[in-house]
Amino acid sequence: MHNHIKAFLATTAIFFAGHSVADPGCSFEENQGGFMSTCKQEKQEVILTGVVNGHKLVTELPPFMSGYEEYQVDTTAISPIKAVTKPTEIVVIIGTWCPDCHRETPRFIRIMEAVNNPNIKVTFIGVDRQKQDPDGLAAKYDFKRIPTFMVIQDGKEIGRIVERPTESLEKDLANILK
Repeated sequence: MHNHIKAFLATTAIFFAGHSVADPGCSFEENQGGFMSTCKQEKQEVILTGVVNGHKLVTELPPFMSGYEEYQVDTTAISPIKAVTKPTEIVVIIGTWCPDCHRETPRFIRIMEAVNNPNIKVTFIGVDRQKQDPDGLAAKYDFKRIPTFMVIQDGKEIGRIVERPTESLEKDLANILK
C-alpha cells in the first residue's frame, strides 16, 4: 500500500508539473493553477459547418487568407473552364481546420474568380473533424478525404479532385470539363 501512495504522489507531481509533460503545442493556463492543459491552437481554431461563404473564408480566416493573397492563377490553363456553356456545379467539401483545405481552397477561389463563368456555380460545404455537418449536406456525397472538389453536370458527377490535384487545380479542372 505504501508503494501505491508513492506512485500516486509521483503521478500527481508529474501531472501538476505542467510544461514538461504537456504536448509542445499545449500549455497550462496560469489562472487554472496548472490543473488543466489547453492547446492555444485549439482555442484559435474555427470550425465552420454547413454551407460556407468562400469569400468569407479568404477574407476572415487567417489560414485561408495568405494562400489566397499569394496564389497566382495559371491563366493559360483556365481557357477550357472559361469556355464551359453547360450549367455546372462544383461542390467543395472542406474542413476549416484542415491543412490541405487551407492550401487548396484559396487557390480554387482565386481560380474561380479568374474564370468568372456564370455557368459555373460553386458550393462550399464545411465539415467538422468527423467529416459531418449538422444538416447532413456533406453526407449526400461519397467522400472520405478533404478537400473534395466534385464537378456536377446534369445532376451527375463528371469528375472530382480529392485532397490535392494531380497536376494543378486549373489543369485538373480543365481536364474534367473538356
